[in-house]
Amino acid sequence: MAKIPQSVIDAWEKREKIVIFSTVDGNSVPNSIYATCVRKYDDETIVIADNYFNKTRKNIDSGTKGSLLFITGDKKAFQLKGNIEYHTSGPVFEDMKKWNPEEHPGRAAAALRIEEIFNGAEKIL
Repeated sequence: MAKIPQSVIDAWEKREKIVIFSTVDGNSVPNSIYATCVRKYDDETIVIADNYFNKTRKNIDSGTKGSLLFITGDKKAFQLKGNIEYHTSGPVFEDMKKWNPEEHPGRAAAALRIEEIFNGAEKIL
């Protein structure tokens, strides 16, 4: 895991609401979803609420890494990549339940532990 630089945290705070979360299955077939229930958990982790995962959950269960793509209001794109931990209890899960909207099930918290960060084609981390 790596600490997210302050410049990327600042960009995260200015992001458009929807982000794209991508995983890969055991046959290397990618799957991407729009995610709106997403928060920075700490300086190394972004959490995506599992409200309606299907293929994404299967991919996480198979040990896939993940990628989160977001764009800022001034149209700068950032991609965060890393390992995914799937929490159905514990501190990460309980934190997600606090901010995930009540109308969504919040079955689990997918924690993307950041290993690499790109701003466009430029590798930041």
